[in-house]
Formats: sequence, C-alpha cells, structure tokens
Amino acid sequence: MNLSKNKLIHFLFLVFISSFADAQEKITITGQVVNREAQQPLAFVSITVNDSESHKTITGTITDEAGFFTISELPIGNYEVEVSFMGFQTYSKQIIAGGLNPIFDLGKIQLSETTESLQEVMITAERATVNSGLDKKSFSLNNTIAQSGGSVLDAMKTMPGVAFDQDGKVVLRGSDKVVVLIDGKQSSLTGFGNQKGLANIPAANIERIEIINNPSAKYDANGFAGIVNIIYKKEKEIGFNGDAGLSFGLGAFSKRRKDTPTDFGSYSVNPKLIPSLNFNYRTEKLNYFLQTEFIIQEALPNNEFTTRFYDDGRTILSQVPENRRQFRSIITGGVDYEMSDNDHITFSGMIDREKHIDTSQVAFINLNDNFRNRSYTWQEEEVTSAINTAVVYKHNFSRAGHSLSANLQYTRGLEDESYFLNDSSIVRVGRDMTNIKAIEHTTSIATDYTQALSNGRIELGVKGRFRRLPVDYTIMRGEQSIIYPNLGDFSKWSENLYAAYGNYLLEKEFYDLEAGLRLEETEVSYKLDPVNVYYNSNDNYDYFELYPSIRFTYKLNDKNKISTFYNRRVDRPGEPELRIFPKYDDPELLKVGNPYLRPQFTHSFEVAHRYSWGAGSLFSAIYHREINGAYQRIYSIDDSNPDYNIVNRIYQNTGQSTNTGVEVLFSQDITNYWKLTSSFNIYRNQIDAFQGTLLFPFKRPFFIEESSDIAGDFKITNTFILPWKMEAQVTGLWYSDKNIPQGTELSRSSIDLGIKKSLWGKRGELSLSATDLFNRFGIRQKVIGQDFTALYQNYYETQIVRIKLNYKF
Repeated sequence: MNLSKNKLIHFLFLVFISSFADAQEKITITGQVVNREAQQPLAFVSITVNDSESHKTITGTITDEAGFFTISELPIGNYEVEVSFMGFQTYSKQIIAGGLNPIFDLGKIQLSETTESLQEVMITAERATVNSGLDKKSFSLNNTIAQSGGSVLDAMKTMPGVAFDQDGKVVLRGSDKVVVLIDGKQSSLTGFGNQKGLANIPAANIERIEIINNPSAKYDANGFAGIVNIIYKKEKEIGFNGDAGLSFGLGAFSKRRKDTPTDFGSYSVNPKLIPSLNFNYRTEKLNYFLQTEFIIQEALPNNEFTTRFYDDGRTILSQVPENRRQFRSIITGGVDYEMSDNDHITFSGMIDREKHIDTSQVAFINLNDNFRNRSYTWQEEEVTSAINTAVVYKHNFSRAGHSLSANLQYTRGLEDESYFLNDSSIVRVGRDMTNIKAIEHTTSIATDYTQALSNGRIELGVKGRFRRLPVDYTIMRGEQSIIYPNLGDFSKWSENLYAAYGNYLLEKEFYDLEAGLRLEETEVSYKLDPVNVYYNSNDNYDYFELYPSIRFTYKLNDKNKISTFYNRRVDRPGEPELRIFPKYDDPELLKVGNPYLRPQFTHSFEVAHRYSWGAGSLFSAIYHREINGAYQRIYSIDDSNPDYNIVNRIYQNTGQSTNTGVEVLFSQDITNYWKLTSSFNIYRNQIDAFQGTLLFPFKRPFFIEESSDIAGDFKITNTFILPWKMEAQVTGLWYSDKNIPQGTELSRSSIDLGIKKSLWGKRGELSLSATDLFNRFGIRQKVIGQDFTALYQNYYETQIVRIKLNYKF
C-alpha cells in the first residue's frame, strides 16, 4: 500500500466519514374518483390528509366535475390518503414518500355505494427524513467559496468524492470515464461520451451539480464511472432580472521546478480577466434568458517535464511549457414558451468560440554530460467553436405525473489547429507546418414518456444520435522533417446510435425497487486516406448490446437506508482517441490515437448506506467494477530514427482490470457558524497482465505486467459564518500514489482558501479565493517501458488567486 502511514492516520482522523445534506423535496398526489357501479366520475368528493401526531388536517381538496384531484407541495413522508363521500364507502391508501418518487398517481379510485353513514375520517401520517440521496448526490455551487470566480472544474474541487487527472478530467472513484451532461443532456460544450470543457464553464452561471454513480437505464449507457449533471440557473421571478460580474485573477505565482535553459521558459504570474453579464425576462407565458461570459487570459495549461532513462545509459530531460494567450466567449440564450397549461416548449442556442496561441521552446538535454542536443521551438494557433441549437417540447397530460417530451438537438463543432515547428540543433535544422481542420456534425432526437403510478412510475424512451467528423490534414514538410511520412491528408469518422429503454420504479413502506433495461445499436465507420501506410484497411463495425440496471433499497428506519446497485455500461472511444495524426508539442514524446480502438464494457456493483440526522449525514458505499477491454495510452519506443529515439504514447485496448473500493462522505454542522464536510475514497486497482501489438509507426509487441495497489483520495472542507455578512472556507485534499498501466502515479495535494462578503442588501457579493496555495497539485508519474523508464512531471498552472465582484439586479 503506497499510503504514508502517518498521513493516512492524520487524514482518516480529519475526514472521518462523510456526506452532505439534501434539500427537502415535495410530492404530489393525484387520482380520479368514480362510482364503481355506474362507472361515472364523482364530483366534489372530499380528499383529506391529516397528521397522525396532532390529528389535525394537513391539507385537503375536492374532486372536480370530472372526478380528478391533485394535492401538491406535500413534504416527503408516509401518509394515508382517505377519500370520502356521502353514501359511499370510504377509501384509504397509504403513501410512502421517501423522496425517490415525486408524484403518486392513485389512478381510478372506485367508490362503492353504501347505506351506512360516514364516520369521521382519521388519517395517520409519519414524517420521514429528507431524500437519502442513494441514487445521486446534489451540490449547490453557492457553497464553493474557496473556488469562487472560477470554472465548474474549480468548483468541483470541493465536492466530496470528486478528483481530477492531469488533463483536467473529473475522476470518480479512480476513473475518468465520466459523462458530463448539461441540464440532463449531452452537448458540444461538454462532449458526447467523452468529457471536456469543464474548465471553461463559469461556475457563477450554475445552480447545482449532480453526481450519479449508478445511473438508471434512462441515461445513455456510456460513462461507467458515473454521470456529472450540470444544472444551469434559471430565474423564476416575473419581470426583468439578471446579474453582472467581473473576476480578475493571477496564476502560477511560483515554479515548483526550475525551467530548463531556453529563451522562452514558462509563463508565470498569469493575468486573467473574466467579465460576465446575464439577463432574464419572464412573463406569464414567456421566459427569455441570456447568459454570457468572456475569458481573456494568459495561462499555463501544461508544463511537462519528462526525464527518460534509456537502458543503454542515456538520460534525456525535456520540458514542454504550453504558454497560452487565450480569448474565449460563451453565449447561451433562448426562450421558454408556455403554449398552454399542459404544453411547454423551449428554444435554446449556444455559441462557444475560443482562440488561443501557444508558444514553447523545448530543450532536449543529455544529463550525462549536461549537453543540449536539440532546441525545438513551436507555435500553435487554434480556433475552436461549437454552435448548439435545441428544441425541447413537453406535454403534461391531465393527470399529474403523466408526460411526454421530445427534443431535437444539432451541434456543429469546429477545430482548426495549425502547428509551426522549428528545429535548430546539431541533430537537425528544419521547419515543418501542419494544419488539422475538423468539423463535427451531431444530430440527436429523443422521445421520453413518464407515467406516475400509485407507488412509483414507469419511464419509456427512444433515441437516435448521428455524428459525422471529417478531418482534413495539411502537411508542409521541411528538410529532415520530424513528421511521419505517408499519413495521408484526411480521415472520416462516423457513428450512428439507436437506443430504447424502459425503467420501472416502485416505492413501498419498507423498500424501494428500480429496474430498467436499455438497448443500444451502434454503427461505427472510420475511413482513412488510402495513402496511409500504417493502417492497411478502413474500420467498420457495429454491435448491439443490452445494458441492464437495478437498484434495491431497504428502509431500516426513518434515518437509515441501505441500497444495492448493479448496472452494465460502455465507454466508446471518440475521434480524439482514434485520430491517426500525431500531436507534435514534444516530438520525442509523441501522442497519437489508434483508429482500430474498440469500446470497453463494465459491470458495476455497489452496496451503499445513508444515515441522516438533524445537523448532518453520513454516506458510505462499497463498490466493485469489472472492466473488459480497457483502453489507455501505452508508452513504447520508436527507434527508427538514427539520431534520437521517439517515445510514442498510443491508445490501446489493454485487457481486463478491476476497481474495488470504499467511499465515505460526511457532513456536520458543528455549530451555527461552522460546517464540516469531508470524504475519503480508498480503492484497489487490479490490472491484469496483457500482451498486444502496436501498428504505428511499425508493427511491434507491447506488454503490460500485472499490477495491484491500494490508493486513496481524501478531502475536507470547513466553512465558517463570520461577522459583517462574511463567510470563509478552507479546503484540503490529498491523492495518494496509485498504480497505472506501466507504472505509478505519485501523490499530490492542495490547500484552497476563500472568503466572501455580501453587499448592498445581498444584491452584491465580493469574493477572494486562492487555490493550491503551496503549489503541490501537479501530476507526477513513473513509467516503466520496454528498454526505458521515465519520470513524467506536469507542473501546470494550479496556483491561482482571484477576486470577483457580482451584482444582481
């Protein structure tokens, strides 16, 4: 086990068991009352709900002329609904509402005629705890003070159970195979299947974030580690309102490692200016909304030190600082239209455009004699954009909880990336230029139907998604070019997905049950330029798979619930993992995709428990995941160049692996002024031995040795209510060593601080935040390859101080 004993004991004491409290939910009870004998609706029938302790009526209503009734805004709890009408026998129905199902449709209630007089109706009611949250965890971004003024990715650092990898991807329970949704749907901003863009979504525009570790069948089958659902803010007040904000920050105050001797070095004390302006105008029938944010900054998204130790005795050090100047604009807007009491339609659109210029000078130094072999300079100019349009229609039937929705979405994504490469050294003098232009078209259409039952609901749906991503690749080769020849100048990738699902939920007094099945047919095609000599055929395949999911919850008492989960999911490689054109930011550590990559499938099992009390809660889970056909980058030497070795980092399927662990989340209001949330996740990674074959740039075997290790992620957040309308927050986190294919990822940590003050009668807010105070959150990996080992250290920008002023009007 790679955990330091003293650190582990210290952290376990601090984060002893962890979670968070959910907001109280409301339920709706509905139905229709009819005469059993005549089968005619009964109007003006009394529906009552009383409290058993006080024997007082909580609420009540009467049926309308068609016999229908609806009771809304009831707190979750256990109720007995009684239906009474003069001359008819009384009907009673027990309602068990633990927060899982918001609508209870009692269906057609048939009353039998009687000559007996009605007795006084006595109804018992038992209050239950708030939703146990065993199906999902919800976090309000109002509580992320230490990362205020930043992105969604920054805000998620405080969330229990959430970690990050070197590419800024969310890691849940040790895996980055996470699907990111916006308001329950995939979009171009966050990726279709593979997460992206979280570092560019302003946290100020987000209401809350949901973490779903075990999604039901109604969700797409990809993302075995779970789903992150980002819920945007939407004002509900009538009239005009909105907010304006301005954030200024500085990043990379200190350097964890001295730069190698070059003319450029790495950026430091990087300025960041982020203005935002949001509007909302609501009438009785219409709601117009517009959210904008602009990012102007210098940044250091990557700063990769790599020391390669070759078996022949050479030791080569290189540093790739990605010095970035960036401008990004994100504009989201639309209109909600209440066509009638039962019909609602939303038209929305999003434009996300970014331009950045990255510059770097890379020195390759032989540490045996401290001689600089090469000086490699490059500049990348890239424009990316995404245009997303969507129409969502929803029809509510006359009975509450019965709805039909349909949505149509189209996305156009652009990536236009040019590399200008200049090598000047004793090894080589030459200039190269490459340009990749990729325009992705994605169209999806889906229909969902929901029907509330007396003790649950049924969900049904179908979906089709069609993606096309042609890539044009232009190469201008110089003398002694470092660019591989005969790559071709185009590729065409496409994916068609057809899906259908059914999901059933049952909520009883002592247990809940949710079971579903998703069916997906996937067709994939990857066409390569015939000039390409590395892959001798196009790739076309299709597969039909079933993805079951089931969850059973037993209610021990009002405050204790225990659940068991199972689901099967898939992770499909996207075009970036398949792309045949290498990335030349480090020509001796070359990143490249694999067009023959296949999906990985996962079986997930979990047992979870939730205990809640007045001022806190405790969530704990034991989970186990079996991954078949896992894919990740493999390090392998290409020694075809006589002047220097190239280490390829190529995506490959690598066989079987398992992930087993324990997750604990704890939340407690220590006093009226101090709230503590903390978490730990301890897991065991088992990677089976595997031997495969690499095809690029020539055919050769690779081998992964079996490895097994225990790792852990630990987090603690303290929030303090201070005088003068101020709040402060301190967050500490530590990720232990963990095994990865071909090596080990070393431990890292971060301390974040934040303080905010309300102004102008709570219409304004001023915040100051500082992340990674001691600059210890960079990535470090030890890699064991064939004929070499490597120490990889990415000391990218994690140390940022921000000040933000926001005003709501």
